[in-house]
Amino acid sequence: MPKTLGFYVDTEREAARQIATEATFAGRDLGYRIALSDGQDDVLHLADPNTAVEEAELLVTVGGDGTLLRGARIAYPHDIPLLGVNTGRLGFLTELDGDGQTRKQLREMLREGIAVEERIALEASFSGPNGEGRRTIALNDVVVRKGAASRIVPFGLELDGEHIASLPADGVVVATPTGSTAYFLSAGGPIVAPSVDVFGIAALLPHTLFARPLIVSASATVVVSLNSEILHANLEADGEMVSDLAPGDRVSIRRAPKPFRFARVAGERYFTRLEQKLRWGVPIRGFSR
Repeated sequence: MPKTLGFYVDTEREAARQIATEATFAGRDLGYRIALSDGQDDVLHLADPNTAVEEAELLVTVGGDGTLLRGARIAYPHDIPLLGVNTGRLGFLTELDGDGQTRKQLREMLREGIAVEERIALEASFSGPNGEGRRTIALNDVVVRKGAASRIVPFGLELDGEHIASLPADGVVVATPTGSTAYFLSAGGPIVAPSVDVFGIAALLPHTLFARPLIVSASATVVVSLNSEILHANLEADGEMVSDLAPGDRVSIRRAPKPFRFARVAGERYFTRLEQKLRWGVPIRGFSR
C-alpha cells in the first residue's frame, strides 16, 4: 500500500495555503498519498480519496507555532512524528521555513529518511468535588489562571503530596523543557534545554516578592488547587481553553505516558535556534542589524 503523508494547515493564511500546496507536491513526487485534517480539504482541495491523517507516516503542519501545537493534538494519540513548516512570525518549534524551498527540502527528507526526536509531554487531570475526572495533554505547558474577576486568587501548590506553597497570584504555569521558551519564559522562568528531564513551575504575576520559579523532576506530580470559596479559574493546555474550574477544584499534572515525536532534518540544533529565533546570547548592538 502507498504511504500516507498528513497535513494540518492554517487555512486562514494565504501563505500557508500556498506552501501546503507545494509541500503536497513533494509527497506526490515520491508516491505518497495526501491526507488532510478534518474539514481542511473543503478549503485546500489537495487530499487523495479515502485517506485519513490517522494513518500518516508523518504529519506536516504549515503555519506558526500555534498551528504546530494544534497539529500535535492530532498526531499524539497515533504516535505520528510532527514536522513544522513556518509561515508565521516566530516559528520556534517548526523545522522548516516556508521560503520557497519547502518542496525541495521535504522531498529530500522523505527520500533520505527522517530523524525523530522525542519531547516530554504533560498530562493534566482535573475534577471538582462532585465532578467526573477529565484529562488533557500538553506539549508546552498547563496553566491554571484566574477567571474574569480582577482580584488575586490564592493557589495551592503541592509536590508529590507535600504542600509547598500558597501563592496569591493571577495563576500558575507548569511547563515542559519545550515550553520553557514560551509562556514560562515570559513569566520569568529559565530556559531549559530539551534533553533535561524536568518540569518548570512559575507563578503568574504573584502578589509577593518571593515566588521564584521552580525546577522539579519530571517524575514528580504537581497539584495546583483553587483555594478560594468564591472565585473561579480556567484550565489551559498549550494556550487552548480546556475547562472552567470552580472553587476547591484541583489539577494534577504529571509526565504523560508517552512523548511527542518531532521529525528533524539533522541533529539537535536547539541553541542555534535560540540564537536565531529568540536572540539568546546576541549583544544588544546586534538587535539593530
